Amino acid sequence: MGLLTGEYQHVVDNKSRILISNKLRSQIDVDEHGSSFYLVIGSNGILCLYPEKYFEQIAMAAAPKTSAPDEVVAFERMSYALASKVELDNQGRLLLNEKLRKRAGLKDDVTLIGVRDHIELWNSESWEQYVTDNMIQYQKKMSQARQTVLQKQQNETL
Repeated sequence: MGLLTGEYQHVVDNKSRILISNKLRSQIDVDEHGSSFYLVIGSNGILCLYPEKYFEQIAMAAAPKTSAPDEVVAFERMSYALASKVELDNQGRLLLNEKLRKRAGLKDDVTLIGVRDHIELWNSESWEQYVTDNMIQYQKKMSQARQTVLQKQQNETL
């Protein structure tokens, strides 16, 4: 899976459709990951859009293998019932499932963000607050990561 990156602001139209930016779509290898998607509520309550074949791999890997039978059944029910296989229309728009949209509290002003292997759909206000709340921590981690890479490069040239 390539890296899905960027943030893109959109508005949900009166037919509950949202445009998935071509800049995001072009980051997905359709031959490797399929042309459809799965719309799922993520672990943090945010709607997530996974490329079809990639989500199927995640679903199989996430299935509990050593849990009690009741836990396995509950996990499978929740995982598959709360996931919707979706396709984009010819203009790259996604029809949002009203139940999932309501459960995620998704309003009309939406920011789509690329998060490595999936796309997250955030209320734009909530995304801006998240960025504000996490910017200092992000900057520290980026600085540490950059220092690690620079140190590794320096050691390789010695």
